[in-house]
Amino acid sequence: MLAIGSQNVRLCDGFSRRDFLRIGALGTAGLALPQLLQAREQRPSILGGTFGQAKSCIVLFLIGGASQQDTFDLKPEAPAEVRGEFKPIATSVPGLQICEHLPLLARQADKCTLIRSVTHGINVHTQSALIMLTGEPTGALRAENDTREFPNDPPSFGSVLSCVRGSRSVLPPYVYCKMGYYVPPGRGAGWLGQKYAPFNIDTDPNAANFEIKALTPPREVPLDRLAGRQGLLDSINRQADALRQSGSANLMDVHYQKALDLITAPQARKAFDLSAEPAAVRDRYGRHTFGQAVLLARRLVEHGVSLVTVNWNNFANKGGRGHWDTHGDNFKELKELLLPPTDRAVAALLEDLATRGLLDETLVVCMGEFGRTPKINSGAGRDHWGACMSVLLAGGGIRAGRVYGSSDRQAAYPKDNPVQARDLVATIYHCLGIAPQTELHDQHGRPLRVCHGEPVMGLLGN
Repeated sequence: MLAIGSQNVRLCDGFSRRDFLRIGALGTAGLALPQLLQAREQRPSILGGTFGQAKSCIVLFLIGGASQQDTFDLKPEAPAEVRGEFKPIATSVPGLQICEHLPLLARQADKCTLIRSVTHGINVHTQSALIMLTGEPTGALRAENDTREFPNDPPSFGSVLSCVRGSRSVLPPYVYCKMGYYVPPGRGAGWLGQKYAPFNIDTDPNAANFEIKALTPPREVPLDRLAGRQGLLDSINRQADALRQSGSANLMDVHYQKALDLITAPQARKAFDLSAEPAAVRDRYGRHTFGQAVLLARRLVEHGVSLVTVNWNNFANKGGRGHWDTHGDNFKELKELLLPPTDRAVAALLEDLATRGLLDETLVVCMGEFGRTPKINSGAGRDHWGACMSVLLAGGGIRAGRVYGSSDRQAAYPKDNPVQARDLVATIYHCLGIAPQTELHDQHGRPLRVCHGEPVMGLLGN
């Protein structure tokens, strides 16, 4: 088992921590330096060519839990109380059908793998979100709506990447688009410590006045003055509140220069500037919160951010409607408020990444915390169901144009090739170049394993 310290260093022999993490997937017991050098040269063939293929990752988290029976795993032969109101349509993959209200995504299906057998068996929002976003059970039991983060929580994908890779540019390595009143646990750094917490965005990217306050220098202090000594500490201290609210306070406390770079660097301001995108591109993603947030995620990974999570925009501005927790009016909510923006944004992202030559090195994950009950309830809704759900993966080492696993006749339980949540997370880590048996040290110096799952090799390929 490979243990990695929490300092972002390159060893004296020229190996980075990521080199050793990758080699860790081969087994590290007794490897001498010549063997390590040989392993590094042979890494692509030994690891099947997909380990570490993803330079970046975009996680689209449909908070509330999308109904598998009404999106990616329709059951047209099931009884009416199970199959629901929607009809399946053909996709660009022969034999694969998805919901009629996902027509744009159906055309991009040849770029994806659709898993229909993900399972963890938990029916509580907070616990389910945590295991889907970290692969590990919670360090502290939570009530249904207790979204607090605790120091002994397992760290999120982005926090692990922040620790292992560090920054690839002046931008933060991990950005979390919160965009809503309900932000699930599993987003933070947990036992890795706040140094690796995400840079949070909680404003609407679709708003005409969208800006990142933590990146906006005080109007009375010119950028050229910020670049010099005079006014430096005063100006950064004025950003303290914004940086702290964005989850970047520790970045400021530990590295003042990094905070200054983030405020003054043209690259940072450019990455967040959606107005730089042609109107046609913005239209293609959809002129709504989710669409513009997904477009922002694409811009951020292009500018060197390792992982961006886009939380579904569950703003309470539609009379309590517009989130995936569809206990009532499931079909009306899906048809009018949920499926159209998701269809447009995810399809545009896949097409855009492919056109730009970025899909092979960008892993896209679209999922919620659980699925929904097979049987429609008395309120025309579906309730929490962690026994079976569908997850869409694309790019970054994931085999394209296929379905992995299947559910039973009611999409209630996995039938073939069940994928445990921890194994899904281990697969994501594999694509990002992190062996699941890797150990990182917590704030007390204790080595803890990143993930106890194993990559699902049937999902991988080029």
